[in-house]
Amino acid sequence: MNENNIILPEPTLRRLPWYLAYLEILKGKNVENVSSTQISRALSVDASQIAKDLSFLNIKGKTRIGYEVKALIEALSDFLGFTRTHKAYVIGAGSLGKALIRDSGLSNYGLEIVAGFDVNENVISRTDLGVPLYHIDHIYDVMEENPASIAILTVPAESAQESADIAIGAGIRAIWNFTPYRVKVAEGVVMANTSIYAHLALIFNRLEALKG
Repeated sequence: MNENNIILPEPTLRRLPWYLAYLEILKGKNVENVSSTQISRALSVDASQIAKDLSFLNIKGKTRIGYEVKALIEALSDFLGFTRTHKAYVIGAGSLGKALIRDSGLSNYGLEIVAGFDVNENVISRTDLGVPLYHIDHIYDVMEENPASIAILTVPAESAQESADIAIGAGIRAIWNFTPYRVKVAEGVVMANTSIYAHLALIFNRLEALKG
C-alpha cells in the first residue's frame, strides 16, 4: 500500500503495470528472481529507469540475484491498488460499455463494476450482463444503495461532459473516460482519458508513413 500517499509521475505509473505483467509471465514459468537488466531487455525500458521506478516501492533487489519475483508482484499489486476493491459504474451501456461490464478480468485488478447506466429503455431492460442497469436519472438513488467511487464513461462524445457532471454531482470521485471528448472535471476529481480513437489514428498515421 502507498502509505505515504506518494504522487508518482504519470510516466512511472504507466510503466509499473508493464513490469507487473512481465513478472506475472515469469511467475507462470516458475522463475524465482529477476534483475532490472532482464526486465529492461524484455520491455525495452532503460535498466536505470526501472530501478528508479521500483525504488518507490521500498523494495530493493539483491546484488547478483535481483528481485524476488513473487515479492515484487505482491509489492507492485499492492502499491498500484490492485489488491483492494474499487467499485465502479459504467455510464453508457452500448457495445463498449457492455464489453467492459462483461470483462471479468478487471476484477483481478481490483475494479468491481456494480451497475450500468443508460438512457435507452431497451438497453436498461436487459438482464444478461450480470449487473443491474438503470436510467442515468437514478444514479443518485443507486449511489445511496450501492455506492461507487469510479464512473467509466462509454457514452457518445456529445453526452460525455453531461454524463460526467451528473456522475460527479452524485458523488463519484474519479472518471475513466473512454470517449474521444476531453471531459473537464473540478479540482479534487481524478480524471483519466483512454482514447481508443486517438491510438487508432496514431496506428493509421504510422501505417501511412511506412508506405512512404
